Amino acid sequence: MGRAKPSFTQLSSGIPGLDSLLEGGFVNGRLYLVVGDPGTGKTLLGTQFLRAGLAADETVLFIHGEESVADLRANAAELDIDIDGAEFLDVGPESDFFTSSQSYDIVDPQDVEDGNLVSDIRDAIEELDPERVLIDPISQFQYLEPSEYQFRKRIISLARFLKKRGTTVLATKTPNEQMDTQLRSLSDGVIDLEYENQRAGRRICVPKHRGVGQRDGKHGMEIRAGGIEVYPALAPESHDRSFEPTQFSSGIEALDALLGGGLERGTVTIVSGPSGVGKTTTATEFLSTAAANGEAAIAYLFEESLETFTYRSETFGHPISTLREDGSLLVEGVNSLALSPEEFSHRARTQVAEHDAELVVVDGIAGYKTAIKGDGNSVDLRRRLRALTQYLVNTDTAVILIDQRSEVTGLPEATSDNVSYIADNILFENYIELDGELQRLVGVLKKRVGGFETTPRRYEITADGLDVGESVSGIHGVLDGIPDRSSERSPPSP
Repeated sequence: MGRAKPSFTQLSSGIPGLDSLLEGGFVNGRLYLVVGDPGTGKTLLGTQFLRAGLAADETVLFIHGEESVADLRANAAELDIDIDGAEFLDVGPESDFFTSSQSYDIVDPQDVEDGNLVSDIRDAIEELDPERVLIDPISQFQYLEPSEYQFRKRIISLARFLKKRGTTVLATKTPNEQMDTQLRSLSDGVIDLEYENQRAGRRICVPKHRGVGQRDGKHGMEIRAGGIEVYPALAPESHDRSFEPTQFSSGIEALDALLGGGLERGTVTIVSGPSGVGKTTTATEFLSTAAANGEAAIAYLFEESLETFTYRSETFGHPISTLREDGSLLVEGVNSLALSPEEFSHRARTQVAEHDAELVVVDGIAGYKTAIKGDGNSVDLRRRLRALTQYLVNTDTAVILIDQRSEVTGLPEATSDNVSYIADNILFENYIELDGELQRLVGVLKKRVGGFETTPRRYEITADGLDVGESVSGIHGVLDGIPDRSSERSPPSP
């Protein structure tokens, strides 16, 4: 038996990402609480809620007490948010009511002093009959009521009153104030906004949405020109697919042979190795070949600039500028602390869809963890990266991640920082010191689909890019960091 469709109507918050967290938007005729410290964006969120109402030709009422109408309009205009059609009710203790046609004066100053603001708001709503109301902040009203019991009673009465009229209300509040728990309990929905510092970035969470449900957890949020933008965290488990292992080439016959024919679409490959060994050059071979074959490819650079990447790659014979100009290759540098993990995921998903990309390279994992905003929790950032890679492979996109290990020789771990669980394939590149000469080796530690060569190959970085040679034989101890040319190992000690 199917689940019955909801009988209520939902309204857009004016922020698409927030509508997604709310599973469709605010429910008509209900009371919502927006909680956050000063500067987290509470008033801005409410202003965008009102603007969405104006865009739908609704009557909206802005009830305020801490800022003047002129300041509210000016602040909104700075972010290109037009709320000129809104009605304003100024309930500040110093307000000079009815000073302009844009102010709506219904409340007598004596009523403010008596603490009957909730009742006066009800009267204003009856006269204006707005579809949307913003109360910013609601805490000023609780202080003016004679008791907590009376304030609670007023809020319950207001909520029931609004439900009958079909008026939707957003009320803002600073956390850890008096009546915080009671207000959360009385509200039909709660939105929490956070901002700790530039490193952690802004976060948004919807812990409650009565009768509808919500997307749980913390999500990305930014304040940009145009207002608040919300980026829901990915839920990769909701994206199913059928897997067809079709391969794509690096353009280097010997490297493809090492990989059993190449890499498969819809898989994640980690190219792991120390600094300078040629990891990005290897990934660029795949990028350049895919783009030259008409298969759209995207590279996100976290550890070098676009200019440096282009110059270095073209030095090795890859026509990066030409491929970018014809649209087959998109290369984008990511500035430090510019994006939340959710916004980066949103950008990658959007660009993959727009370009119908078949290959995405992230260079590299260490740079991602440094550049992407977060609370410094590497486990959380790994989970966000895995969510993105899983989403991409579920769209049959191949993903290559560059992973820098700290060890110059040897291979004590397959990858740095325990990221190997993300990978379907692991390609390792390493230095070995043999006969007084520093050489490079490339090998495959793991390949989920198909076979691969188990013997590493030597390679060089030349003016034409990667030159992969024959398989290495007769050398032991490469993974231990102590290579030995002896063709036979010494017998173990008794």
